[in-house]
Amino acid sequence: MDVIRFVEKHEVPKKFTLVVGLPDVGLVGVVATSHLVSSLGLKEVASIESELFPPIIVLHEGVPKSPVRVFSSAEIVAIVSETATPANAIHPLADTIVNWASSKGAKLVVSVGGMAVQNRQDIEKPKVFAAVSDKSVSKSIKDAAEILGEGYIVGPYGLILKRCAELGLPAITLLTQSFYNYPDPEAAAAAVLALNKILNLNVDVSELLHKGEEIRLRAKDVMKRTQVEMAKMNKSQEYDIPPLYG
Repeated sequence: MDVIRFVEKHEVPKKFTLVVGLPDVGLVGVVATSHLVSSLGLKEVASIESELFPPIIVLHEGVPKSPVRVFSSAEIVAIVSETATPANAIHPLADTIVNWASSKGAKLVVSVGGMAVQNRQDIEKPKVFAAVSDKSVSKSIKDAAEILGEGYIVGPYGLILKRCAELGLPAITLLTQSFYNYPDPEAAAAAVLALNKILNLNVDVSELLHKGEEIRLRAKDVMKRTQVEMAKMNKSQEYDIPPLYG
């Protein structure tokens, strides 16, 4: 049995764009991708299962669900995790996601996360930055984000980007200025607006902005568990000085 595996319940389309939202800095990816799923009416088609994950289920309308699920329309597939990813599961999870996407003929992988900044409380409109698997992918970003030239990406998104580059699968990692320790729905809204431009969508973000405090309260426990796992994977290294060579 694979350490981490996709369990498909319904047919998954081919040639889709995959959006990945895993617990990370400010829970930006989770909040943004969950909002995308709700706004676009994506349907649950699969889950990701592993004995490496915490032994929990989530309840939605009284029905038990896997905390890591896959949603789909004809053109967009989204992965959303409602539980912190254990540090020892990061490598196999990243490999499994990219290998699965490649096997399905995905045309693009977009990971959505946060980039912690110390003065976040003073920033009214968070900036979105992007890292790409290959320079040719940069044109897909248009004016949605600023390309990162130097730095580190620690955790699953860095591994996903690296694996996509190895397989020649176009990939973008979007990182939005955010709080490190607090759920940041405003940063998630900025990420969704960037996705709108990149993927030619028209997802409204007013609910994220109007219900920010409610979202923060609902997500605080996941944020606490995510902080513990980020510390184990040396997430703080992202905020060191940039590499000394290219």
